Amino acid sequence: MYTTLITPTELRELQNRAAPLQLFDCSFELTNPDAGEAQFNEAHIPGALHAHLDHHLSSQSPDDRASGGRHPLPSRETFAAWLDRIGLTADTQAVVYDRQGANYSGRLWWMLKWCGHEAVAVLDGGLQAWLASGGPAETGPAAPRSPAAPGGFALRDPLTRLVDTKAIASRLGDPSLTVVDARAAARFRGEVEPLDPVAGHIPGALNRPFVDNIGADGCFKPAPQLRAEFTQLLAGRDPSSVVHHCGSGVSAIPNLLGMEIAGLGRSALYAGSWSEWCNTPGLPCARSQVSGG
Repeated sequence: MYTTLITPTELRELQNRAAPLQLFDCSFELTNPDAGEAQFNEAHIPGALHAHLDHHLSSQSPDDRASGGRHPLPSRETFAAWLDRIGLTADTQAVVYDRQGANYSGRLWWMLKWCGHEAVAVLDGGLQAWLASGGPAETGPAAPRSPAAPGGFALRDPLTRLVDTKAIASRLGDPSLTVVDARAAARFRGEVEPLDPVAGHIPGALNRPFVDNIGADGCFKPAPQLRAEFTQLLAGRDPSSVVHHCGSGVSAIPNLLGMEIAGLGRSALYAGSWSEWCNTPGLPCARSQVSGG
């Protein structure tokens, strides 16, 4: 079972063994929501399905949301129903990838864990690494699938921890809480804010831009390097105290995954993130804090 990362070579080995496998292409662009599907149609790993951030990995219904923010999580039940319809089962190894440095595939990795499915891994280096390794690609929409028999995917206890706004607000300043913000440094400091109505960050938060987890080769940095970087960031804080967030609960996941690769455990996610925090009346917003301080 692969639970964090999988390499192109390891993926080919699974394919050659005809192991139960489902590939998900999560490519997406925030400024052009239709771009991900177009990218999928241009090239994707054979057998992959396209998981759309807005349509499959976020809720469009105000009455069926597990978080707030710009990309609200659907309820676990609604998401599990989609997994059931596409035929995912308990013995299926899920492999998720994108073209954007695990920014969007990480969301599906986390959501599958949230629904109790441990056998999910991010393809290290994304589609680019797959193609560079000589892996095949196909074009056009996903191949038609036979309707899955209902009841194949059973919702199980969460394997991840979801934290809400109230939990963060009630513990500000508590040393048992360490908030790590994955947005770019300029957004964290409040110098710019292209997406949300208020600039800044949650008071006391640390800043680690999600791109810092990715090396020059497009893959996650080696575990010892990630461990050293997170240890320096936390500066003695307990890794189990960490709650990750970003703008809307998406780009925080590479930090969460990076800590797990580093051997620092599976930390929590504040999925509502800055977009929910800064839109909640009465909550404090800080600016110009030194990054990582």
